[in-house]
Amino acid sequence: MTAHVADDGPSDEEAGDAEVWDVVVVGAGPAGASAAYAAAVAGRRVLLLEKSELPRYKTCGGGIIGPSRDCLPPGFELPLQDRVHAVTFSLDGRFARTRRSRKMLFGLINRPEFDAQLVEHAQKAGAELRTGVTVTRVEQHGPAVPDRRTVAVVLADGETVLARAVVGADGSASRIGAHVGVKLGQVDLGLEAEIPVPPSVAEDWKGRVLIDWGPMPGSYGWVFPKGDTLTVGVISARGEGAATKRYMEDFVARLGLSGFEPTISSGHLTRCRTDDSPLSRGRVLVCGDAAGLLEPWTREGISYALRSGRLAGEWAVRVAEANDAVDARRQALNYAFAIKAGLGVEMAVGRRMLAVFERRPGLLHATLTGLRPAWNAFADITRGSATLGGMVRSNGMARRAIEILDKRMDTSTGVGPVGRGVGRQEKQAPEADREGAKASGATENAGTTKDLATTKESGTARDSGTPGSSETSGTPEAPEVV
Repeated sequence: MTAHVADDGPSDEEAGDAEVWDVVVVGAGPAGASAAYAAAVAGRRVLLLEKSELPRYKTCGGGIIGPSRDCLPPGFELPLQDRVHAVTFSLDGRFARTRRSRKMLFGLINRPEFDAQLVEHAQKAGAELRTGVTVTRVEQHGPAVPDRRTVAVVLADGETVLARAVVGADGSASRIGAHVGVKLGQVDLGLEAEIPVPPSVAEDWKGRVLIDWGPMPGSYGWVFPKGDTLTVGVISARGEGAATKRYMEDFVARLGLSGFEPTISSGHLTRCRTDDSPLSRGRVLVCGDAAGLLEPWTREGISYALRSGRLAGEWAVRVAEANDAVDARRQALNYAFAIKAGLGVEMAVGRRMLAVFERRPGLLHATLTGLRPAWNAFADITRGSATLGGMVRSNGMARRAIEILDKRMDTSTGVGPVGRGVGRQEKQAPEADREGAKASGATENAGTTKDLATTKESGTARDSGTPGSSETSGTPEAPEVV
């Protein structure tokens, strides 16, 4: 495969006849497409590399909350499969209660269409796309690098692509993340199934999602309706593979969906960065899952991918313009500062919420389903009119409650409880994702599932979990949010 030659010739004579791109983005998911769009809109020559052919399936619930919508390119029309106005919360299948809102809480999309549409916007902005391309490594020194202003992106077929700046957005098993040295503080295993259902079942779920706080510490399950298909999944800390699989099987059975054959069953590892994990190395930046950027409590990643991708694309332009290593380092540090000042603050609060949730899931469930201010806060966050971090900073009661709970558990290091799901000396390497590839078979060693006393209230019958009867007997309907 020969190197591409731009119409306006090479961007730097020092590189000889080889083409040098301003920015090369590795990975065409939401983070990579956003980075490519941001750099291309700035007028730079951008190459977007993707190992798969588009569109392709990704294990993802597909929830689009307010912060995600706010980061989409101008004119982007969301390919929504459903608009969510109600949430049913349950505690390991019991004490189900539905809260409703007249305004849309968030939307649901299928990732193949959503990702492809983001890439199209990046292309319209001027980015060039190459699919079916696997990146094996990046080099910033050595014979493949013509000068200190250039990064070499080495492909599986031996081709070398040259760039002034590189953005790694190649997922949670990122090769670019391994180059940067991303460190992990939390690794979770998610299992998911796409289940086609008949119209009568689909109608029961229309406009409503289910969130079930699960039996293992920090675990939960979800049902997201998308027309004639339900996206059903569960997530928990890695190391609980067999228990996570049992939870998934029980969850599907409890919902009355065992008789429907999934079109796709998949598994995936999500990875959160530690507070001190690097976001750059030389002229290489990382964003989205490749940087370990996602919400630690819910493991929501699309909004983090879109926001960090946009920032990475903007700062990659500045890195590309840097004439020396000192200036490039300065711009990379500015990118890291922007991430930590925004998403980093959100992750810190999410880490604390995860620690609380692991210890007191029943308290969280009772608060969300029984206190109107808590539900209003949930609705505001999903719509994007508020953030969890902003609420903790501005609401004295919320801040004091978190501080009291902090004193009773260690949340000072990493993301979530220290080392949650992280093996010794684990790195962001492709080999680390083998567990995710085997996840649907749950070949991990089963961890110890702790009993949650708050879920064992005596005398309360287990809710049937059927879509049409999500209210627990004797529990009054929650007031609507206007």
